[in-house]
Amino acid sequence: MSRQIHLITASPSLLNQTLAELRDTAIQQDRMRFRANLEKVGEMLAYEISKRLAYALQEVTTPLGVLEMQLLAEQPVLVSIMRAGLPVHNGFLRMFDRADNGFVAAYRHHTSESAFDIRVEYSALPELDGRTLILIDPMIATGKSIVLSYKEMLHTVGAPAKVFIAGVIASEEGLEYVQRHIPEAEIFVTAIDKELTAKSAYIVPGLGDAGDLAFGPK
Repeated sequence: MSRQIHLITASPSLLNQTLAELRDTAIQQDRMRFRANLEKVGEMLAYEISKRLAYALQEVTTPLGVLEMQLLAEQPVLVSIMRAGLPVHNGFLRMFDRADNGFVAAYRHHTSESAFDIRVEYSALPELDGRTLILIDPMIATGKSIVLSYKEMLHTVGAPAKVFIAGVIASEEGLEYVQRHIPEAEIFVTAIDKELTAKSAYIVPGLGDAGDLAFGPK
């Protein structure tokens, strides 16, 4: 595995239970629980990414004295691909509660029963030039939504100094595509699955359509 890809379930932890519940067809029927589990994963991904950020010594005054602590040198920018990215984004925002935020609406436009392209219809983005970007997309299937959204950002709000990509489940094919087009990014995921369905390019075994499970069918 590339050193730019971080599989945070490589060592077993409580995250395994959350990921199992996200995949479980019986538990998926509870939308609120599904969204809550996506938020949990967002918090855990944010914690892992926080270890790769820049820190600086800052003074903290307690009731009994003053000490120096390593605190974030700057806040990252969180950008999520809607709509499935929203619960994961909430988890990130609980951890990076002072971060600037952006949103991109990207969707699959089907040109036939089995063929589609990705379209970006809307974006609301802060200035990114020279900043640290965390781009959030729960399901990295083909990887094309992330790549197209990132190109939209570069075109409209500048080039970040550092790029992190966060996903819940990725396919091997999707990761390869993202790495080929955004080689500067570090990618953090909780699971890597081998296959995509031939017809709709869904991840197998995956968990289904994260947006539909979180918010209802389109």
